[in-house]
Amino acid sequence: MDKNEEIIKTAHRRYATKKFDADKKISDKDWDTIMEVGRLSPSAFGFSPWKFLLIESEDVKKDIYEDAWGAQNSLNGASHFLIILAKKGITATSKYVQHITEDVSGHHFAPDSPFSKKFDDFQKTQFDLTDGRKQFDWACKQTYIALANMMTAAAELDIDSCAIEGFNRSKIEDILTEKGILDPKEWGVSVMAGFGYRDQDITPKKRQPMDEVYKVIK
Repeated sequence: MDKNEEIIKTAHRRYATKKFDADKKISDKDWDTIMEVGRLSPSAFGFSPWKFLLIESEDVKKDIYEDAWGAQNSLNGASHFLIILAKKGITATSKYVQHITEDVSGHHFAPDSPFSKKFDDFQKTQFDLTDGRKQFDWACKQTYIALANMMTAAAELDIDSCAIEGFNRSKIEDILTEKGILDPKEWGVSVMAGFGYRDQDITPKKRQPMDEVYKVIK
């Protein structure tokens, strides 16, 4: 099998698992690989506006169970249950951008630098990211890139996964805040995911044909 066939096989292998085998656990080595792929994922302007919370606490799982209705299958059997947070309030002059610029990228930060002006223009005049909710939604989009990469990496390792949007965001955030896990001024819940080993057969994918989703513009 050539590399192209292997890639397509992995795409078919990845499956939104609804029933996990609770007796099978992901090895530390495999999980570290999945997390490293998430950490290395691309994001707009390289800001990586995410934080990954691996929920091992049975008390936390129990407390979010009712309000995370789409996650209940994962909470009942997935080896690893992840909540991905998105950064709030990202602007050209925010402390977070300064941190990424100086501490991560190793560049000098200045609010009037060409880079800062470029990002400010992007937010205000190109993408209309002019209020906190829009900025948060934009950050959430970046977390989905990381999650997609992690699920693909998992499939490469014969590990199953399920991305989850089925939850009451405000209630989940309240629970995490009360437990001291979340600072709601800085972070919000973007998406959840379960990882483990399926206890069900993979259903063949049903997708639109290529000619309905792909067009070459010449």
